[in-house]
Amino acid sequence: MIGIFVGLRCLTPPAVVSWAAYLHWLNLGASRLHFLAAKPVVAIFTIAALVELTADKLPSSPNRTAPLGLIARIILGMLCGACVAVAGHGILWAGALLGLAGALLGCFGGFMARTRLVKALGCPDYVIALLEDAVAIGGALFVVTRF
Repeated sequence: MIGIFVGLRCLTPPAVVSWAAYLHWLNLGASRLHFLAAKPVVAIFTIAALVELTADKLPSSPNRTAPLGLIARIILGMLCGACVAVAGHGILWAGALLGLAGALLGCFGGFMARTRLVKALGCPDYVIALLEDAVAIGGALFVVTRF
């Protein structure tokens, strides 16, 4: 599930995962992923997520399905999926693959849903973008608090 939310907002779920690791909601143990609990990493992801949440509303924002955004979603989806798998005593690579699949689903499904909702409701894009923000934040929080 965490990968789907990465597909919606590339940097917000990693910030939530990083905070969850820092607050010991996610136990990453002695895995290589433990670096996400470090204060500088939490700060970097938090700032990046806040910038993303603001920049997404700008008309000049690149499309999430563009190569750079898609690659970032794949990598961060895999990272978040691996973290959730490790915290749940699962297999790291399986979590990474599920995170990748979720990120692709969230990216393309979220793009289609957003564009269709804007057209169907006749509302400005930023209104649906704010709804998408809430889904990504709330969904990521839901996932990390299950441990």
